[in-house]
Amino acid sequence: MWTETTRAQYRREDLRYASDMTDAEWALVEPHMPAEKALGRPRIVPLRGVVDALFYILRTACPWRLLPRDFPNRSTVQRYFYAWQAEGLWERVNFLLVQHARERDGREASPSAGVIDSQSVKTTQSGGPRGGACPRARQCRDPGDAGKKVNGRKRHIITDTNGHLIGAQVHTADIQDRDGAVGVVASIRYLFPWLRHVFADGGYAGEKLKTALAGQGQWTFEIVKRSDHAKGFQVLPRRWVVERTFAWFGRNRRLAKDFETTITSSQAWLYLASVQLMARRLARSASQAIDAS
Repeated sequence: MWTETTRAQYRREDLRYASDMTDAEWALVEPHMPAEKALGRPRIVPLRGVVDALFYILRTACPWRLLPRDFPNRSTVQRYFYAWQAEGLWERVNFLLVQHARERDGREASPSAGVIDSQSVKTTQSGGPRGGACPRARQCRDPGDAGKKVNGRKRHIITDTNGHLIGAQVHTADIQDRDGAVGVVASIRYLFPWLRHVFADGGYAGEKLKTALAGQGQWTFEIVKRSDHAKGFQVLPRRWVVERTFAWFGRNRRLAKDFETTITSSQAWLYLASVQLMARRLARSASQAIDAS
């Protein structure tokens, strides 16, 4: 946790840009990067520079054409981004770092419970799939989307009970939570085989979701509802974990809106944000352990 006492641990003034990786962070990510191909032209661009450029764009929302010149050429960075996106690289790296973080905390590598929620964000003139609020939301405050009238996309994520991202899907905002949950739950079915209990809000209640997941294993959704007598802001058990994860992602300006033309690019930036977060935490905890010894 950031406090005045721990402030020195979070300082990054010795780096070229605050978004750059330290040596300890790169040591965590580098083993999972693609190896150089045996055939073809030898690699001349350092992958660390490419990843630093992607983290810079993620943190600042810098357009590709305005990438500073001390990074690799923007066309090279862009080519790597789309190639790694197609390979599912960042999903794989995130999966391995989450396992590492859980084992570091003395927990099983695969979680047994998760927390699900969605976040509606506006899109830009880049185009691509988008949608308005669901039809019922235009008439009343339907619990499926809480009356949100955002015209754009929804980021649907599942975290473990520590807030680590374990699954993410992006879809148009006119899809209700209980319908969009099917895709994100199915995407983690084999990655985390022991996870079958999910905490959720009232938007996931009802038989419709249970019926849709009938062929995806034995899932249990525990609905955490806000008290009808509560007034003002109230921290709800378990649900605050996934809300905090969205807040962590909100530190990255690239995620302030959905600037991407494609859904797959939107998902890639979410996993990139998680990889950056996990690498920083793991490197920091390792440094603290060394200092303590």
